[in-house]
Amino acid sequence: MDKPQLQALDDSPVRPITEADLHAYVDQQLSSARRLQVKQYLADHPEERGRVQDWQQQNVQLRAMLAPVLEEPVPLELPLYPEVQRFPWRACAASVVVAIVSATSAWSIRGAVDAEAMRLALAPPSQTTAANGVRLSGFAQRAAIAHVVYSPDMRRPVEVGADQEQALVTWLTKRMGTQVRPPALSALGYELIGGRLLPGEQGPVAQFMYGAGSGQRLTLYVTREVPQKTDTQFQFGKDGPVNVFYWVENQLGYAISAGADKAELMRVAQEVYRQLQPS
Repeated sequence: MDKPQLQALDDSPVRPITEADLHAYVDQQLSSARRLQVKQYLADHPEERGRVQDWQQQNVQLRAMLAPVLEEPVPLELPLYPEVQRFPWRACAASVVVAIVSATSAWSIRGAVDAEAMRLALAPPSQTTAANGVRLSGFAQRAAIAHVVYSPDMRRPVEVGADQEQALVTWLTKRMGTQVRPPALSALGYELIGGRLLPGEQGPVAQFMYGAGSGQRLTLYVTREVPQKTDTQFQFGKDGPVNVFYWVENQLGYAISAGADKAELMRVAQEVYRQLQPS
């Protein structure tokens, strides 16, 4: 949190710098204002600046390698206009069959890779249950799925890192239409890694991710997609190794997911609840 923060060029909040912005910067696809913001960000982040410089060097090498091909004259025997041919119906039909088979195979492979996430999403009531026997559903189940999908990612588990915490808070608050901020859990042994915006059933939701020294990761899922009823007390649910504590307050749903046991999740949930109370 002690790293320099990106400053806005005007009175509007600065949108967090993402991986897509860095690639667009290298490819010179950004607007002038956004390019200046990225340039300032890179000046404050030497590690990211090194990655961008490597990409730029790769572009230079590719251009040098392909330049002779681009400068070759067009062969004289190359026809300027394509010959008129009848539409190749048989070839087209064969291509469609190949495309269907390929798509089916691709989805089969994807299903194998995402087997755990799909199992959570499609689990029958007997597999995704809360401690009292009620099915873990709604935003609590979506929180468990999001945890399984993103927490194992070692390279880029979040969209915006903790070094841009204020920009992350501003961005998520604006997108969700309500104040959203990550609780400080350092006293419990969990440091903020960062967060991301996820699609919900009817609008965006926020996910904050924390890491412990042991390598354990914990996620806090915040959503406005909750039942239109009074606030609910803490509830506990689990699916396989993923445990979830969740509750609803002030029209917001909160879900804490991790591989930690019920007692540890309760300890974290109580601290999160305490920090979210108005001063």
